[in-house]
Amino acid sequence: MVRILAVVTAAWAASLSGCGSSSGGRAEPPLDPAQELFWMNLESLCGRAFEGRVVEDSTANPDFAGKRLVMHVRWCEGARILVPFAVGDDLSRTWVFTRDADGLTLHHDHRHEDGSDDEVTMYGGATRTAGLSRLQRFYADEHTAELIPAAKTNVWTVELVPGSVFSYGLAREGTDRRFRAEFDLTREVAPPPTPWGH
Repeated sequence: MVRILAVVTAAWAASLSGCGSSSGGRAEPPLDPAQELFWMNLESLCGRAFEGRVVEDSTANPDFAGKRLVMHVRWCEGARILVPFAVGDDLSRTWVFTRDADGLTLHHDHRHEDGSDDEVTMYGGATRTAGLSRLQRFYADEHTAELIPAAKTNVWTVELVPGSVFSYGLAREGTDRRFRAEFDLTREVAPPPTPWGH
């Protein structure tokens, strides 16, 4: 544990001094140590894919019924990590994680099969606190509130326990709307095809 904290602290200090990992020669924006470790753990999965299952869905969304779910940490681009989320043969969904000096963001890139943007795309939100190294919460942003008024109180939770589980969850505050999918990090699977539009 001491060694992990030392590594995270060193990475955090490096980012503050402008000597952190970079993309195209640009230093990464500094993060709180907990967020830095969360980011490093997500980045360590780059190129790997994992199968999952829905463990909670208060809406009983038919889009997920009986479908194979696979997440693929496909692109790690410095301050951005793209994670396509395949639902059966539907390759329309990509989770987009970004980092900046204010923290982390999560947005949902939705495309049609021809690659064009869905009418409802790039909704999501940002962290408001440092969170935990294994868990980050993303609160709906203004774009989301304008695009989907009912989703203005959405909170997405992403949990990453290295070598164990990755989970993606949604709760809509003030309602009973809940969704959660868990992915088994102990069993790597073949990645799905390239997501639509990428």
